[in-house]
Amino acid sequence: MPEKDNRTEDISADVKKSLDLLTVYRTEMARAVVGQKALVDGILAAAVGGGHALLEGVPGVAKTLAVKTFASLFSLGFKRLQFTPDLLPSDLTGTLIYNRQDGSFSVRKGPLFTNIILADEVNRAPAKVQSALLEAMAERQVTIGEDTLPLPSPFLVLATQNPVEHEGTYRLPEAELDRFFLKLVVGYPSPEEERQIVLADAGAAEAETETRKAVFSAADLHFLQTTAASIHCEDALIRYMVALTAATRPVHAERHAPGGWGDAGNGANTGSSRGDYLQYIRLGASPRAAVSLCRYAKIRAMFAGREWVSPEDVKDAAFDVFRHRITLSYEASASGVTAGEVVSMILDAVALP
Repeated sequence: MPEKDNRTEDISADVKKSLDLLTVYRTEMARAVVGQKALVDGILAAAVGGGHALLEGVPGVAKTLAVKTFASLFSLGFKRLQFTPDLLPSDLTGTLIYNRQDGSFSVRKGPLFTNIILADEVNRAPAKVQSALLEAMAERQVTIGEDTLPLPSPFLVLATQNPVEHEGTYRLPEAELDRFFLKLVVGYPSPEEERQIVLADAGAAEAETETRKAVFSAADLHFLQTTAASIHCEDALIRYMVALTAATRPVHAERHAPGGWGDAGNGANTGSSRGDYLQYIRLGASPRAAVSLCRYAKIRAMFAGREWVSPEDVKDAAFDVFRHRITLSYEASASGVTAGEVVSMILDAVALP
């Protein structure tokens, strides 16, 4: 007899259904995207978390392909926007059209009025465009002239950027970065995965002519969001998330941990361990990071087939939640220390509950 899947024995029907949907999703994504499991799961996690995702990686690692494939699986609207230095806010939001007949103005909606936006090379657009995108990301609305118009629901921005090319680019404002639920770092495939990519290239022409049918509805996405929100998280873990977030802040962070950077009152992990990484931080994470950390940890628990959040869920989630919300100092740049390495230091300095 085949062995039973212990992961699905003692869980609710909702979590079982979520696992079934996740299995179908991964299978369909794998038809187009070889490997990149963290990217594939991360995009769905951003949609389930009701947030946006920033995908960072060099060209050719399937960032755009993953987003386009994801959008094709859902019966939702999708638009791709190529960000360039000469882009205008109206190219995103739309504009007012003058009617000569009666002298009135009417609104012509821009491409932001859809469900899923692929903002390709988002850091190539200037400040005015980023401001328009920020309003859409933060408020789920767009202002055109004197009219403020709501965007469709759900609304998801999946933005890509190249971490090594800086000519003709603009640094994204901290306020905009903070609105990204996750930042997913996309690396190179493994040698075996790259071999599969090369072998699959022979049938690329035929594959490009295929029309991928949507297999998920907006109701399926809403179900995943509801199920993830119902995942249980102990208060001790919530305190741990708050302590992690507070530990990223160089100024006045001590008040968030009365006994130090361990669990409440034990005084563990104080002193030099904290000083070792604080020199690399100029600006820490906001309370939005703690909210995102809790939400993402619940999603990871659901993806693992559990109805409760574990400490490992929190630690694994911390990298994608914190890496874009921590502003590194000059010392970090001079020493070659990355945001991911700083997050690892923070996880080492803050004791588990």
